[in-house]
Amino acid sequence: MTHPSIHAAQQPEKLAAVFVPSGVSLTYGALDQGANQAARVLRPFGVVPGDGVVFCVDNSPEFLQIAWGCQRIGVRFTPASTRLGAEDLHHIVRDSGAKVLIVSARVECATKLSLYELDGVRLLSLKGDLPGFVRWEGQINQVEDTAIENPTPGREMMYSSGTTGRPKGVRKPMPTGKFDDPDSRNAGADKRPGAGPDMVHLCTSPLYHAAPYRSVAATLAIGGTSVVLEKFDAALALECIARFGVTHSVWVPTMFNRLLRLPSEVRDSVGDLSRHQAAYHGAAPCPVHIKEQMIGWWGPIMYEYYAGTEGIGACAIDSQEWLQHKGSVGRAVDGIIHILDADDKELPSGMTGLVFFESTSTFEYFNDGAKTGRSKSRQGWWTYGDIGHVDEEGYLYLTDRRDFVIISGGVNVYPQEIEDFLLRDSRVLDAAVFGVPDDEYGEAIQAIVQVSEQSALDVNELAQELRAKCREHLGPVKTPRNVQLVHDFPRLPTGKLHKKALRDAFLASSGTVAIGMPGS
Repeated sequence: MTHPSIHAAQQPEKLAAVFVPSGVSLTYGALDQGANQAARVLRPFGVVPGDGVVFCVDNSPEFLQIAWGCQRIGVRFTPASTRLGAEDLHHIVRDSGAKVLIVSARVECATKLSLYELDGVRLLSLKGDLPGFVRWEGQINQVEDTAIENPTPGREMMYSSGTTGRPKGVRKPMPTGKFDDPDSRNAGADKRPGAGPDMVHLCTSPLYHAAPYRSVAATLAIGGTSVVLEKFDAALALECIARFGVTHSVWVPTMFNRLLRLPSEVRDSVGDLSRHQAAYHGAAPCPVHIKEQMIGWWGPIMYEYYAGTEGIGACAIDSQEWLQHKGSVGRAVDGIIHILDADDKELPSGMTGLVFFESTSTFEYFNDGAKTGRSKSRQGWWTYGDIGHVDEEGYLYLTDRRDFVIISGGVNVYPQEIEDFLLRDSRVLDAAVFGVPDDEYGEAIQAIVQVSEQSALDVNELAQELRAKCREHLGPVKTPRNVQLVHDFPRLPTGKLHKKALRDAFLASSGTVAIGMPGS
């Protein structure tokens, strides 16, 4: 475990990353040269250690070169989602105090940024011209690609996805030492099954998310090769495993659902998957029946983790353990788990409450002391905001997010249980359950179900059938008052459902969601 610049010095022609489907590749030497150039461009703009840099760039060699350039000049760099609206991107730039904003001209919000005040911020555009922006490529071509003087270690400051409000920056202490010292956050990555310089890692998600970025960073620190999807496609991801001899991969559960929905002829004809040794997944709990099918298909190579950008604690579980504790996200591997009630009183094993970690890690939601305080118990423990319970052996089972718990008639209802049950129906591609205001019960349960556009379904008949199944298997309290069918959902770039946006659209439209509704 070391630093990509050291691998660049030792084996400059080794492949560091390849981007699919374009096929554009990046050697370790080119990665290091590009990082040096990025650093040389940024420094004359008055960027000094501790300053902020924001870049909104899609999965590409430039993303990695800018990130590693920032990492060696001591700045807090923020990779921003390419799916953000201009208002949210403007918020991140101002909130972080960034001195520089780099934007790919291809991202949707790029042309609207001119509507927002960005005085005092140096603006650079990548892969196209934008009003008021200087071309990144023109700046890069004017500087050398040799190592910079007096490099200083920097680190990323990721922003939340903003699913429950404005994006919030997760601010951690800056690293000390030399810029090319091994990153302590990668500790243990080279001890994972099959990890080493010969590993080939498949990145299925946008690099501006914490887990994909950290997994690619760890692969580059080890000296392996990353295969980076420019956009997720289930068939292409499967093809990449065979074509590149992928050994390690990282996923979110929604992707497994899409893989399992591939026609059998696609799954059977993809080629040799035998080098695939470890498929890691997290970001959301995986429905039991989905994970059972994936283990049945790929074998016991599934490794689940529970963690977050805040870095306050983590759990992990391998396939063998999971088969003995189905539905669990594992036992703590970082921090000590505590389950607390609404009054911060600790609950015994088996009882459901808010999940906290007792940890020495520290962080803050930048410029949001209220949210930081809400994430900390009176004992000084931290939470990601998830609801769950721990069994007598210490295995954690997640129930839902704190922000999505439905309180109906004084009873807590956890949407995830209902969503997982609805997904068992082969006609259902995805499901979202949330609470809506109700005069009698406070909140009523609403379900939005995604079905295939090719489905010839009787909307009312399927909706009533799903309600009847819920009532039979989950009971009346957990049965949605209404089930609506749609053809599509608003999603985050990882493919994860953007439930808040869906609920907001539903409420704003007086009880319907006009997203490709059957019969519309």
